[in-house]
Amino acid sequence: MAGGSVSAPQRSKDFGNLEHGCEHYKRRCKIRAPCCNKIFPCRHCHNEAANSVSNPKDHHDLVRQDVKQVICSICNTEQEVAQVCCNCGVNMGEYFCNICKFYDDDTTKEQFHCNDCGICRVGGRDNYFHCLKCGSCYMVNLHDNHLCVENSMKTDCPICYEYLFDSVKSTRILNCGHTMHMDCFSQMTMQNQYRCPICCKAVLDMTAFWEVLDLDIDATSMPAEYQFEVSILCNDCNSKSIVQFHILGLKCRRCNSYNTRRIANQAIIRDTH
Repeated sequence: MAGGSVSAPQRSKDFGNLEHGCEHYKRRCKIRAPCCNKIFPCRHCHNEAANSVSNPKDHHDLVRQDVKQVICSICNTEQEVAQVCCNCGVNMGEYFCNICKFYDDDTTKEQFHCNDCGICRVGGRDNYFHCLKCGSCYMVNLHDNHLCVENSMKTDCPICYEYLFDSVKSTRILNCGHTMHMDCFSQMTMQNQYRCPICCKAVLDMTAFWEVLDLDIDATSMPAEYQFEVSILCNDCNSKSIVQFHILGLKCRRCNSYNTRRIANQAIIRDTH
């Protein structure tokens, strides 16, 4: 018998379903990490342990496709990767991917393997499409309805710096095409930060806020020594303008956004003669 275990009583395939696993996945097996030959409940448990050791040189991540051996959580038999335990006959995962060596008993996640991504995704195959330019799976309502940025998911979240492509957290695609974790986006907007950390374009519809700012500026006169014009660049439409300086904001002449920046420190004083 594989792993040297004695023959175990045959179980139904659903025996122990959803009763085993870790904080990341419900599954009825553990994995042996080929990189360090240690046993972990899942690759995330391995990565958390391997990247928390004191010596940074020992930090590493497990490559999921490299896993060759698993240990059944029901009969403790170590064996080659497969869905059904070779000893006791249980499904070690109701969802099983032989490419990713991935097991999960919680099929409500609607897991599926994307050949273009090369990894398993959640949310249901029919609800997602793979964008070849962005290099990732997006919800079908974004098909022909998002700004493509090449390999936009194959980067770190600009807020928490976790790699986005294989993150288990939900992500959000911004209007500019850049991506971040949904939780990070929520925290950012709660802090009244409305610009993409990468390109500085607005991530929300700011029309109502700009209209309020219009009223505030109209109601606030600047002293004579501050009545001059300045050059600005709009972060939203990328156009340049020469506008009247105001301490509360500098409005783009093209798109009416206040998401702008001064591009010259010197004031522009027009000759009135």
